[in-house]
Amino acid sequence: MREPMSLRLAAMQDLPRIKDVYGRIVDHMDETGIRIWDDVYPREFFEDDIANERLYVVTAGADVAAAFALCDSHPGEGFVQWRDGRGKALYVDRLGVDVGYRGLGVGGLALGHAKTLARRRGAEYLRLFVVDANEPAIRLYGRSGFVRRPGVYDEVIDADLVFHEYGFETAL
Repeated sequence: MREPMSLRLAAMQDLPRIKDVYGRIVDHMDETGIRIWDDVYPREFFEDDIANERLYVVTAGADVAAAFALCDSHPGEGFVQWRDGRGKALYVDRLGVDVGYRGLGVGGLALGHAKTLARRRGAEYLRLFVVDANEPAIRLYGRSGFVRRPGVYDEVIDADLVFHEYGFETAL
């Protein structure tokens, strides 16, 4: 039986474990043909997330079972037709579940925690973006009460790579 899970802000001493978790996630995504993360993204963003107190970890004992950033804005926010474009919103970013915890409801648990945190911070909506090829994440968001909104954010990585991202939201 696995240990009970809890949520907390990530600390700098968590960084090596978080990067290891995301290394396993990237390997799994590569194996399943979802090549959207790599050695740089999202792992090289976590130190800044921790320093700015926006990275949260879902832990099970000493394990980091999942992590996500809760951000005030997103570069794609103006490309989607939100239900209420003036309502206060927060954005889930870089959500990842350790491959050893897949299929156990940890992603939904993390999103539930994100909703609670966003409500406490006065948000009316919780939003996120997902690359169109990431079908497992799209299914998770739908099961967790998020609705896809019209519009697409094209994130240009370089001249040969553009990610088409859908915006999802849920009212809080």
